[in-house]
Amino acid sequence: MKANRLPVFIGLMLSLPAQAHTGAGAVHGFIDGLLHPLLGADHLLVMLAIGLWAAMRGGRALWLLPMSFLSAMAAGAGVSLLGITITAAESWVAFSVLACGWLVWSNCRMSSGLAVVLAAVFAFGHGYVHAAELQAGADAVSYAAGFLLTTALLHGLGIAAGLSGSARLKTIGTGFGLLCAVVGTTLLAGA
Repeated sequence: MKANRLPVFIGLMLSLPAQAHTGAGAVHGFIDGLLHPLLGADHLLVMLAIGLWAAMRGGRALWLLPMSFLSAMAAGAGVSLLGITITAAESWVAFSVLACGWLVWSNCRMSSGLAVVLAAVFAFGHGYVHAAELQAGADAVSYAAGFLLTTALLHGLGIAAGLSGSARLKTIGTGFGLLCAVVGTTLLAGA
């Protein structure tokens, strides 16, 4: 992305709903779950960032980070569906956007274990708020299958962007990380 287009892109991202989980509309099944991660900048950016960070780390991280994210996201959804209340879940999700931005921007090096734990912590919050949108009588399994599929596809797009060319990886990581940090900070300010 050319530098002169970055402010326009940031403006467009900020014009999206601040969070995908506004509580408006009926959420019932697979299609709703499939679309849910695409409806808010917070979810969209974190899902792409995890894939990009996995590509930047390389090796086992290419599958380990996305799989850890998906597993923890399913667990977070399960906790939400059990009716367990987690306070400040929206702030947790907003912070994950900022943190993922920093991890990608800085190409932060850490142990694989710590990287998996961070991805899982972020994912748990995202899964929790995804499931919190379900309406009474909704098909929770189909809904979860939908948002997990879209999440996996977004991770794949992030990985593809990261593997598209090592010469551009630093530029992609810096620009995308900065975008996440700006959006995350904005979301936290509004939380």
